[in-house]
Amino acid sequence: MTAVPTVSTHLTTNQDLDPRLLRDAFGTFPSGVVALAAEIDGQPVGLAASSFTSVSLDPPLVSVSLATSSKTWPDLRRSSHLGVTVLADHHAEVCRALAGPVEHRFDAIAWSTTTEGAVTLDDGLASFDCTIYREVEAGDHVVVLLELHAVHRAEDNAHPLVFHRSGFGTLRTL
Repeated sequence: MTAVPTVSTHLTTNQDLDPRLLRDAFGTFPSGVVALAAEIDGQPVGLAASSFTSVSLDPPLVSVSLATSSKTWPDLRRSSHLGVTVLADHHAEVCRALAGPVEHRFDAIAWSTTTEGAVTLDDGLASFDCTIYREVEAGDHVVVLLELHAVHRAEDNAHPLVFHRSGFGTLRTL
């Protein structure tokens, strides 16, 4: 039997892309959540991002997309090294704190810093010490490619924090 293509009538054209509809549609794709952080002027500075992805093994690269309106990214990019922590399913409150007032983001969070200034959370699923490899302007975001210099993976079988439809959830074992 040969599949016959049908004409789609429910998709809108590019001229009809309403930002709210687009955000809702993007939200149907679940993603993991990371903390991106560094020590700046002796204080931890960081944010949460749900746009993290692996990019390359050689060289070892990951990426994260950050809003150009971010008030935190200009400070973070000053650091020679950045820490990335993959958040676990028990980190929903940590994630909310990382989106809160800058001066209180790390108040109740256990974290560590490297001699180069990369900050990672102590109980993440994995953590990376990175440097900025390249920044690419992409509409209202900047795609930041990060080169990895060190990696740590937790030995337990914890599950990741998942961001889906503007909320946090857990990944069920399949």
